[in-house]
Amino acid sequence: MMKNMKILLLLIFVFALTACGKAVETKPAAATGAPAETTKAAKAADPTPGKKVVIGLTVQNLSNPFFVAMSKGAAEAAKKHGGEVIAVSAEDNLATQTAQIEDFITKKVSMIILSSVDTKGIAAAVGQAKAAGIPIISVDTISEGGVNASVTSDNVQAGRIAGEYLVKRLNGKGNIAVLDGPPVSAVTDRIAGFNEALKAAPGIKIVANQNGNGNRETSLAKMETILQANGKGQIDAVFAINDPSGIGAKIAAEQAGRDKEMFIVGVDGSPDAVTTLKENKSYVGSSAQNPFNMITIAVETAFKVLAGEKVEPLIKLPTDFITTENVKDYKGW
Repeated sequence: MMKNMKILLLLIFVFALTACGKAVETKPAAATGAPAETTKAAKAADPTPGKKVVIGLTVQNLSNPFFVAMSKGAAEAAKKHGGEVIAVSAEDNLATQTAQIEDFITKKVSMIILSSVDTKGIAAAVGQAKAAGIPIISVDTISEGGVNASVTSDNVQAGRIAGEYLVKRLNGKGNIAVLDGPPVSAVTDRIAGFNEALKAAPGIKIVANQNGNGNRETSLAKMETILQANGKGQIDAVFAINDPSGIGAKIAAEQAGRDKEMFIVGVDGSPDAVTTLKENKSYVGSSAQNPFNMITIAVETAFKVLAGEKVEPLIKLPTDFITTENVKDYKGW
């Protein structure tokens, strides 16, 4: 009896050990297996969102309505991609713009869009962005240093159609003044296009050429100097590289009481130009750009570069010449 009891107890003990062993083996398997499957499912259903796209935009000067429109267009274009824009004004200063690009690099922005104050001078800063692996798109002007792409107006065409209008209005004869601008491709191209048009009219002479720096105040002062150096009746027309320069020239001519002896043409097609053209006075025409469209294409191009797509290295947009006669049909910016 005792012997049988011992055997029974032994069998119970062995059974208990076997049961415990199975529990020890299965629990870890259940504990490690379930979370692994859960994690895998979670990744598939809810992928980790990427870094928010931030665009660094540096333009020549936000006191110019052209670049204000561009800044607004950039914000709208970025919003479509869930991104945001940091827009800064270089105040027409190369050192300031260089520092802004360096700051964008430090902040690790997703892309940089640049309207350079100096086509050649900005090359080193562009190179820094490129070395940091940040796509950089030049807009309005062409920038050296290795940008991924450039989006501009056809500035040679803009200068040419303004020049053709001036030549026609002068009947191929007269003395003109030119208000030049900063050392950027947009300006040099406009001057080149304008000079192309003048080749057809050897009877037209450039009697004054001053750098108005693309802004109203400086151009007003430069035009005052031109008027002082050239007496009444000695200037028949003025070509200005943008609307702020042209409007500055208009104001100077009016203040000198000489606005009726000359007419002025410019480039941009800005809201200020529309208002001025509707006055039907000495400011008579402007080659109209579309900064909103230009920046939208630049932003879209930058996103393509970010996605690894191939893009056109240079995209040129045509301009239209608006005058006191057709400004009523112009849609503007």
